[in-house]
Amino acid sequence: MEQDLERIISQAYRDRARLAAPEVREAVEHAIALLDRGEIRVAEPAEGDWQVNAWVKEAILLYFALRPLEPMDAGDLRFFDKIPTKQNLQEQGVRVVPPGVARYGSFLEPGCVLMPGYVNIGAYVGAGTMVDTWATVGSCAQIGAGVHLSGGVGIGGVLEPPGATPVVVEDGAFIGSRCIVVEGVLVEREAVLGANVVLTASTPIIDVTRSEPQVTKGRVPARSVVIPGTQPKEFPAGTFHVPCALVVGRRTESTDRKTSLNDVLRTFNVQV
Repeated sequence: MEQDLERIISQAYRDRARLAAPEVREAVEHAIALLDRGEIRVAEPAEGDWQVNAWVKEAILLYFALRPLEPMDAGDLRFFDKIPTKQNLQEQGVRVVPPGVARYGSFLEPGCVLMPGYVNIGAYVGAGTMVDTWATVGSCAQIGAGVHLSGGVGIGGVLEPPGATPVVVEDGAFIGSRCIVVEGVLVEREAVLGANVVLTASTPIIDVTRSEPQVTKGRVPARSVVIPGTQPKEFPAGTFHVPCALVVGRRTESTDRKTSLNDVLRTFNVQV
């Protein structure tokens, strides 16, 4: 069945004239319903990395094309949009605090808490994760279990092109207040980002715990403790400091035994 969905959707994505066919509309609607129930995902773990299911992204893009703008209600709130909000949250074991919104086509596992934040279509949020006040989970982002997205965190959406890897935050990670993670960056399991860390695909992530700095991009190593930093860069007008991220330590068994994650952060003098 999934192979049939993939075939129908991918053909329609390449040839939009097919959208008029009833079987295409049914396939797209069915794919989004599967996304909403967590039965398919935009991306999933595969052999130590993440595999993108491009056809699922194509289904989302076709869903936007098929849906009209229309008035919609969510309790006392009024909206004018194409995509409704998620329903039956109580049955799913998900707590949503007004005016938090999870869009239809996103999936939140049982035990998630969504404060007045936002989860967009295609996103997946693992069990026991906290999406704190004014935190946003962009379209297709994959958030693991037991993650804390602190107040004002911006997890970027990566919907196009369909084959592009979305932002991934793996199990047990802590993302500090006002952090921004975009452009398909991977935050590996149990990593800690201090407040105001900004990570794009081109942001240097510099490990400063050794005698010589080691620079990577696009991937925060597991259990790393990261803070914002700057580094000098030459421009025609002179030398200026541009943003980077600094790996200043790693969580150990002793920090894991701390009474709270805040104690772990204080061990590394990290602001949250």
